[in-house]
Amino acid sequence: MEDNIKDAFNKVKEDINFLNNELLDIKTTMNDLHDIMKNLTIKLENNENQPSTDRQTDRHINTTDPVSSTHNTTVPQEVGGLKPLNIHTSIGNEGASTDRQTDTSTDSDMENLQFSTNYPTHNSHVNEQISMDSNIQEATEILDSLDSLKKEIRLKFKHLTSQEMLVFSTIYQLEEQGNSEITYKLLSTTLKLSESSIR
Repeated sequence: MEDNIKDAFNKVKEDINFLNNELLDIKTTMNDLHDIMKNLTIKLENNENQPSTDRQTDRHINTTDPVSSTHNTTVPQEVGGLKPLNIHTSIGNEGASTDRQTDTSTDSDMENLQFSTNYPTHNSHVNEQISMDSNIQEATEILDSLDSLKKEIRLKFKHLTSQEMLVFSTIYQLEEQGNSEITYKLLSTTLKLSESSIR
């Protein structure tokens, strides 16, 4: 009987130590997740602040003669009259062949090119987000299991009588003080109870 009580209290102590270790592991995991999220946030902010490389650049045509824009709403050229066309320097569309259509798209070569950059792509952000979500889900499941273990231990402690709780706490204190062997005799002298009442 004496050994049964001691074994029961040892099991409870092991459970408490296990829970403490699990909580420490969860805190470490949560800190790691926090650091990962912080780094991802910084990367995303840096990405948003960088100019996009997907934008098409404007074409600039160098001309020797000024060309009047047809989109000008103030129309200043009408005040001085329209300039005559410079027919001697321009051949119009006569230089470009328009009698045949092309079989392929002119930008198909660009579609086949794969650019290798050091910038994170959208897919890498998605993969990092999925990985982060799975880590958060795993941490949530661990926290839930720890909560259920805590509830179970609390329930077991609630069912202990006051004298059983006194014996348990005394055994715990004696072990913390470094007593290697805790006997009924030691407990009875410490608690000032008979050995049979402790059993």
